[in-house]
Amino acid sequence: MSETVIRVEGLSKQYRIGTPERYRALRDSLASGLAAPLRMIRTLARYAAGSSNGSGRNSTPADAASRNGTIWALKDVSFEVHRGEAVGLVGRNGAGKTTLLKVLAQITRPTQGRAEVRGRVGSLLEVGTGFHPELTGRENTYLSGAILGMTKSEIDRKFDEIVAFSGVERFLDTPLKHYSSGMQMRLAFAVAAHLEPEILLVDEVLAVGDIEFQKKCLGKMEAVTRGGRTVLFVSHNMGAIRRLCTGGVWLDNGAVRRVGSAADCIDAYSSSVAATGDEETGVFDLVERPDREGTGKVQFTEIRLLGDGDTPRARLDYGESIRIQMRLHARESVRPYFIGVAIYAADGTDLLSTVQTDSLAGRIIEAGESHCLVCRCEHLVLRPGSYFLQASVLDSATWEFHDWFYSIGQFSVEEGTGRFGRIPDSRPGYLQPVFEWNWK
Repeated sequence: MSETVIRVEGLSKQYRIGTPERYRALRDSLASGLAAPLRMIRTLARYAAGSSNGSGRNSTPADAASRNGTIWALKDVSFEVHRGEAVGLVGRNGAGKTTLLKVLAQITRPTQGRAEVRGRVGSLLEVGTGFHPELTGRENTYLSGAILGMTKSEIDRKFDEIVAFSGVERFLDTPLKHYSSGMQMRLAFAVAAHLEPEILLVDEVLAVGDIEFQKKCLGKMEAVTRGGRTVLFVSHNMGAIRRLCTGGVWLDNGAVRRVGSAADCIDAYSSSVAATGDEETGVFDLVERPDREGTGKVQFTEIRLLGDGDTPRARLDYGESIRIQMRLHARESVRPYFIGVAIYAADGTDLLSTVQTDSLAGRIIEAGESHCLVCRCEHLVLRPGSYFLQASVLDSATWEFHDWFYSIGQFSVEEGTGRFGRIPDSRPGYLQPVFEWNWK
């Protein structure tokens, strides 16, 4: 059996709501250290008094959280990762995935439990950490590399490779403040991706840059996993996790719901997400939905799913047309933006996607404006089954998300009896187009 390099046992992390940690100077730390013995004596005295009168005897962390305005970002998390494994962490926003990586990277201390990590750790948690706007791209490469734990000789050896990967060669001696946000992200990822640790912690870094650069990022991550290094990978891209990882952990509200193969965890998670959709009306109200990501400058307010008729519904026949009607609202003035729509299978397989790139191009979208767009597919040729819809609003220049949902909701495709007819159940594949055969 291979060596265990990450062991997490009963790990819990608590945060106080709405109380940011204040800046601590050296004198504060010295004063706190000198006062620690006195605080311990007072705590023991209060505990003894509480034990004698029976108060607090049956209190739980959840009770304390409700009284003190705290939340548990992680609750009794336990799992193991062996040397050379690539493990994907899946779960909704706020499930605790990033908090777990920060504990493993020793950025955050756990409240309870322990996490044992054996080996040199590299983390790609916040791309761009350590960049300074007044320094050039060359200077920031060395600065960021040093912060991430690379030696100067290591950066020297990889410098040309980093620059070539980032694609910012022409602007290498230009101050970073003149870079676009996309250029900054590409350089930051290029530096971080060339770490050579024994254990790599990765948090949603495949979303940086444009589509072409994302492909390079995915290729780099594949090379890392093939190289035999241990990888813990967080992403909302189920296809990437399925492609890169063998093991999986599903986190939900800070607790572990499943540990097993990546495919099993993705299937279980995707099924739970798809089950939250409105399967009857086909109308998805998104104004108050908490499971969204992005800057929030432009947001979806409602999405409707329609077939051949004008009545929204989430049960469509094989072969009929599908219309996705999207309403958006600009909360701030922004540059032109793109709308992305994708259809996923219940197991997380990415099936179809499209991006609207022209109708809003060439002008600024003012705060307070609302828009309605309709995306139409003439013939829906998905095999009968359950699917879910993903939608996003992206900045047209940087491809940064203004709004993004892993799943808007679920819809189903029925067998149908229209002009496309019934399709054989034994026919493999999600896409079931109509083919014509002719002898020549």
